[in-house]
Amino acid sequence: MLNKHTSSSFDQALSDSSSLFLRIGEMATNQVANAVHALIDVDSALAQKVIVRDEEINKMERELDERIMQIVIKRQPTANDFRFVMAMSKGVVDLERIGDEAVKIAKMAQELTKQGEAPLGYSEVQHLSNQVRLMVHNALDAFRNFDAEQAFEVMRSDNVINREYQSASRALLTYIMEDSQHVSKVINILWVLRALERIGDHAKNISELVIYTSSGQDVKHTDYDEVEKAVQDANQKAADQKSEPNDDDPQE
Repeated sequence: MLNKHTSSSFDQALSDSSSLFLRIGEMATNQVANAVHALIDVDSALAQKVIVRDEEINKMERELDERIMQIVIKRQPTANDFRFVMAMSKGVVDLERIGDEAVKIAKMAQELTKQGEAPLGYSEVQHLSNQVRLMVHNALDAFRNFDAEQAFEVMRSDNVINREYQSASRALLTYIMEDSQHVSKVINILWVLRALERIGDHAKNISELVIYTSSGQDVKHTDYDEVEKAVQDANQKAADQKSEPNDDDPQE
């Protein structure tokens, strides 16, 4: 999707920024996995590692912000380049918030270590965790490959996450109403499920940015028919670009 430029340093700046974005995404996904493991394995030490490591994500986010600012100031990118840079600028916020949700889960894990395990909800947490981590992985993969169709699949899978979250939450709330003995513990599990559902939302946001980069159309708050049209436009643009030679960018 991105043309090569006569300035190799511009290409390198874009490539380095993209690589950093993907590293942040990978770290955030690992944070979620470790936080859930800490919860299920009753591992307070692992939970603390997740909490401490969040600062690494914050530091990398600040570094990417600086790189993006330098690209905009020095290169004044246009068209596809500009959309790509803006997608990274917005998407890194979602990645940082995925890290924040992992910290919330880690804190709930520590709390349950003190209180004792909740009587139920762990299988639902594990299942939802697997699904949302796959969403994030696929959203990052779509970003890496400018794959609008894969991004659209991630968006649609968010509906499944929402339904499963609501179903699991209703079951736990019903349990609380029938047996108040473990209310605080079950509420902690509900907060974990809520954090996982929010991670799915952030993966969806990143996917919307992929479609924006690929098609030039903002698909936030639009129905899926409009999103599908944007995906078709992105595919057509990609096909047209493959059939024509790239124009060199005059920037030096």
